[in-house]
Amino acid sequence: MHGPAGAPTRRGFLSYIATPATLFALGQKSSPIDEASVQRMYDELRADERRDLKGVRITCAGQLLSEAYFNGGGPEALHDIRSAGKSVTSLLVGLAIDQGLIRNAGQPLTRLLRSANREHLAGITLEHLLTMRSGLSADDEDATSPGNETRLDQAKSWLDFALGVPVREAPGTRYQYCSLNAFLAGSAVEIASSRRLDDFAREHLFHPLGIRRFDWRVGPDGRVAGQGNLRLTLDAMSRIGQLCLDEGRVGRRRVVSRGWIHRSLSPIVPIGHADPYADAYGYMWFTKTHTIGGQRVRVHFASGNGGNKIYVVPVSRIVVAIASAAYGRGYGQRRSQDILTRVLAAVRVR
Repeated sequence: MHGPAGAPTRRGFLSYIATPATLFALGQKSSPIDEASVQRMYDELRADERRDLKGVRITCAGQLLSEAYFNGGGPEALHDIRSAGKSVTSLLVGLAIDQGLIRNAGQPLTRLLRSANREHLAGITLEHLLTMRSGLSADDEDATSPGNETRLDQAKSWLDFALGVPVREAPGTRYQYCSLNAFLAGSAVEIASSRRLDDFAREHLFHPLGIRRFDWRVGPDGRVAGQGNLRLTLDAMSRIGQLCLDEGRVGRRRVVSRGWIHRSLSPIVPIGHADPYADAYGYMWFTKTHTIGGQRVRVHFASGNGGNKIYVVPVSRIVVAIASAAYGRGYGQRRSQDILTRVLAAVRVR
């Protein structure tokens, strides 16, 4: 579905697949994507009666290959990507370390948060937070957990609440995904930089990426929700994925250190036993290996409630960004993984 010269149409749903001119700019002799297959997928998604998928965007080497918007979504719409914002918080931690504001990921939490009087937190490091192995009694799936996300949201002071959550087990012992860890990691950046997390992100991450519009939830105590509720356009999500694909660079500009990107995307903690959609966890980024046409394809991704995803696929140099409003619906995650695997099958790996 193209307008003049292959421009995306603006009638009804929005759908775009790369033109020959775009492919030439990518240096491709033939299309790197099976256009008919992708269009069939869009047609099926458009017929979905649940009406809560908002958009899919596929880029290759930083160039747009294909995009489609659904159910009121559009290029300018800001989407709440929920916990995919945790992966952005991880990038901001890396930036704070790059700038010398934080020494390294091994720093103790008590020193980072200037809370030496909280002796029960003494063994927790920043890396424990980033890999969801803090040992804190915080389980978002357990309504009785002292540090679950609902209790954090309801607290008058998010930071005071978080610092009072008890330790359940020795730090580094077990993976337990929870929002509290990401909030504390974001707070560490705020305290180290003496700035709100959204302001720090605007100057040091979003501006270099060309992201001008975003919105990030702020708690009752003025702390930004490093655990999620970041609202971005689909294009902005693609740019964040491309930053990771390009190992922390935007063109010739170094934004985040290469080492931090590698560590963030590394499969540090095996989690396949706990998560059907991932094999491993790094610094708030997931990893899963898919078998597509007999080939094993490793994918790194940011993941948010409802199926919000930023998929990074190094072998084919593609990024797949998905915006979805299926919050609290299990099918949202399944649908996004299905979109990914269909895209992987449609992309010709070089």
